Amino acid sequence: MFFSSASNEITGRFDKQYNNWRYYFSLRETNEQLVAENARLRNLLPINFQAVDSSKKTLIDSTVRDSLGKIRKYTLFPAKVIGNTVTLQTNYLTLERGSLQGVKKGMAVISSDGIVGVVVIVSENNARVMSLLHRNSRVSAMLKKDNIAGSIEWDGVDPNYLLLKNIPKSAKVAKGDSVLTSTYSANFPSHLLVGTINSVVADPSSNFYTLKVKTATNFFSIQYVYLVENLRYAEQTAIESIPEKN
Repeated sequence: MFFSSASNEITGRFDKQYNNWRYYFSLRETNEQLVAENARLRNLLPINFQAVDSSKKTLIDSTVRDSLGKIRKYTLFPAKVIGNTVTLQTNYLTLERGSLQGVKKGMAVISSDGIVGVVVIVSENNARVMSLLHRNSRVSAMLKKDNIAGSIEWDGVDPNYLLLKNIPKSAKVAKGDSVLTSTYSANFPSHLLVGTINSVVADPSSNFYTLKVKTATNFFSIQYVYLVENLRYAEQTAIESIPEKN
């Protein structure tokens, strides 16, 4: 009876451990499927399309259009985060997706909650992302309620907070107001959540506020992201870099 009881106990332990491992891998597979499905659904959002200028004759090309005839401007790709830092002055994420899977330098990176950063280096199967938590990161952002735009930066102090600078003191700002990506970014689609205003600081030496913004994205627990390709990124950045002739 002793050996039978001991054998049953050992068998039970193995069965429990096996079931735990099976549940873990099943859960991970389910998460990956959900991320892929979210990317598919996000790709159908109207924000990723741009209306055709009906005042001019346009040639039909292979660009994907929606049911209303709008041309696709943005495409999203899911990616797994395999590396991430938050405690440095120059923080990066590493993604398990690279040039062989359609990733390009300059792509925006977002999470299901808010924006994350911009792709700066790409290899065949991986990509390096400059996090918003990087002292050189600059993203054009605006106040949701009146579209007044400024620059989102990080001061290197707290990974939970960013700074929105260059907001004029004429703007009506309050704690809890939402901050979104602006229409001036070549990387990010507009009106994506950046965070919410936590405090307002008036610089006595200028006519601008510095707003402390609580990040919508939790950089401590991020596991999956979406890469956003602006199909007109190269054209926009090229014309913006052309020097003006006198």
